[in-house]
Amino acid sequence: MAGSDSGGAARESGGKARFDDIYQRPDPRAYFGRLAPLEYEIPHHAQTVFRRVAAERAALDDGHAGRPAVLDLCCSYGINAALLNHEVTLAELYQRYTSPDCQAMSTAELAVSDKQFYAERRRPDALPVFGLDVSAPAVHYALEVGLLDAAFTDDLEQGSPSPGLRRALADVGLITLTGGGSDITARTFAALLDHVQRPVWVSAFVLRTVSYHPIVQTLASHGLRTTLDASRTYPQRLFTDEQERRYAIEAVRALGHDPAGREEAGRFHSLHYESRPGAAVTPRR
Repeated sequence: MAGSDSGGAARESGGKARFDDIYQRPDPRAYFGRLAPLEYEIPHHAQTVFRRVAAERAALDDGHAGRPAVLDLCCSYGINAALLNHEVTLAELYQRYTSPDCQAMSTAELAVSDKQFYAERRRPDALPVFGLDVSAPAVHYALEVGLLDAAFTDDLEQGSPSPGLRRALADVGLITLTGGGSDITARTFAALLDHVQRPVWVSAFVLRTVSYHPIVQTLASHGLRTTLDASRTYPQRLFTDEQERRYAIEAVRALGHDPAGREEAGRFHSLHYESRPGAAVTPRR
């Protein structure tokens, strides 16, 4: 990464802002405080989709005992797990973590409050959720407050799964992704799929500035067919500045997308890819 924008976020070489510092805090308040002005919203759009896909996957008799677990990639503080398994919205989470009451708490006090907050809102059809993220503070907090059933910090771009993650992968039936499509590659997916034991589905929201095709190819090599409705996009967040807007417009055009009414209007947009076992048909974008 190089440089920084006016909001203090570092930049990728291409011009996209990074917010690495907010994932190194002991609790999610900085995450929500920094992303609220940018109207970061992709977990909101994923909530309904992930609930549907998770329910369909859980209903599948795959010959294994117990319900299949969900593995959320780049899970940070367990936001997708919170939205999947609890009667709560992303807007309510923004309101909670930026409120004066939460801002006045210590991390220990917030963790106690969060345990009760999520326990009271736990859905009866909640599924086991494992989290994978290189940020130890983020996943440890999500684990502590009960959002994750297991948490791992393996960097699969650099190495193989740890023994603990390998054991957990035996229970995984669904892999989800809403953030991190710019950071992880086919190497991560290959490392995961090489160690699963149940039929695995993948549901991923990926920015239009990034080519998902190499990952689609890797999924196909593991027997997964990927589908995409390229006409439907999902707003991710506002741009931090004009430099980021120009970067996004150029990047989506380079991949054959039309930025009119989307990136040109001031926001990153994502596409939703869904992969399930079957004859491989690989979309190009």
